[in-house]
Order: sequence, then C-alpha cells, then structure tokens
Amino acid sequence: MIVREHFPSDLFSGKTVFVTGGGSGINLGVARNFAALGADVGICGRTESRLESARSELEELGASVSTTVADVRDYDALVDAFDNAREALGPIDVLVCGAAGNFLAPAEEMSANGFKAVVDIDLLGSFNAARAAFEQLRETRGCLLFISAGQASVPHIAQAHCGAAKAGVDNLMRNLALEWGRYGIRSNGIVPGPIEGTEGMKRLGPDDPEARARFTSAIPLARYGTVDDIGQAAVFLASPLAAYVTGALLVVDGGTYLPGSGLLAHRVQRAMAAAGGDE
Repeated sequence: MIVREHFPSDLFSGKTVFVTGGGSGINLGVARNFAALGADVGICGRTESRLESARSELEELGASVSTTVADVRDYDALVDAFDNAREALGPIDVLVCGAAGNFLAPAEEMSANGFKAVVDIDLLGSFNAARAAFEQLRETRGCLLFISAGQASVPHIAQAHCGAAKAGVDNLMRNLALEWGRYGIRSNGIVPGPIEGTEGMKRLGPDDPEARARFTSAIPLARYGTVDDIGQAAVFLASPLAAYVTGALLVVDGGTYLPGSGLLAHRVQRAMAAAGGDE
C-alpha cells in the first residue's frame, strides 16, 4: 500500500484502532491503512458478511481484528462492540466515527422519518460512539476522527438531511476537542470529496465515459480520490506528526468544492429526472 512508502511500517504497532461502519467503502479503506502500519483493528457495522470480508482483508495485512455487528444508533450495542475490542486487542487508541447514511430526496418530498434516520446514523451515531469509547480514549490519551462531508458547508440539491447531519458532526468534533483536550484526547475531522469505487459515487457519479470526463475535468486536481487518500489523511491526523492538531477539519477533495456545488447539483438533478422518467 502507498501508505507504507511514506510512514514507518510499525507506526501504529501495539495500538488499537476502531472504525464504525468499517465493513466497506471509505471506512474500510481507512482501516486498511492503519492495519498496514501495524495497528490492530476493531470494526462494527450492520452486516455480518461485510464485516467478515473486511476481517479477511485486514488480517492479510497482519492485523489482529475484532468484529461486532452493531448499529451506531444503539448505544448499548456500541458499548458491547468496544468491550469486545478491548478484550481482544487492548484499549482503543484511535476511534474513527465513519458510519453514515444518505439518499437523494428534495426537502419538499422528504419524510420526517427519512430526515431523522440520517441525523440519527450520522450525528447521534457519532456521539454514541465517542461517548461509549470515552473511558478507553482517556486511558490511552487517544484521538477521535470523524468522517464528514462537503454537504456540511456547501449546500447541495436533495441533501438537506445529510448537510444538517454532517454540520452537526463537525460541530460535535470541535466541542469534543474543546472539552476532552484536558484528558489528552484530540478530535479532528476529514472531509472526503468524490472517492472512486464507493457507494456514494455509484449513486451520484457520471454513468458514461463522456460525462465522467466532463465531471473529472471540473475537479481542480482532475481526478477522483481513492480510499487510500482518505486513509492516509486519517493516519496523519492520528500520528505524532499531528500531536498539536485538534478541532481541525482536513478537506481531502482535490479541490472539488472550491467552485461550490453546481457541478454535483447538475449531476444529481439529471439522475433524479432519469429515475422519475422526466427529461
């Protein structure tokens, strides 16, 4: 993995990293980067088959792995997951709050339950995880990482629920940096841009080569990101190189959101129109 070319391969040896929603996508990519640098890894998610597949990938990188089926909306389930990880791997040094939910829906068509579901998974789930891991993080003087989104600061069509939830996550991150710094706990966030091969880009990304080329050319760095781009950012923020960094948001998007959300809005509107049979 690229991360091994830039960091010592034993950087996180003897450390335990726990990733919520770690069975797939960006979150699994983050877990893999920590595993590649010697960390043992705990993951939770709602689908056992995904967790077992992720376990195999992480073990191939040399990590000892703890998996627990848990929904981040269920505080007690997270307590069990973290207890399991502690018993198997030792106390948590790094907690990555990555579990998230999203779907496309104009605000005027969204149900109250739909809005609540995303807020519960993204925001309440992040608080639940941070609170449930607090005692372990205090013991290790560890760190928190929150996976945010550009919708938190840049309005997007059909993303009122996600934007509100992720804005709450960013504020939570800063509050915990302020309150928990006295315990030696750092708290930071990462804002991914369009990441290749993820569920989000399968839903929102261009579906033909010409449209993809137009979309990519509008990104200042002229490429999609990779899960390793996010994983390497996470590794940096959790490493001694960032020992005096807390309350920060690291945007890892190739410059995607510098012009605003117009490009993504156009894509979303086209996708929604196609789904509804409109021109």
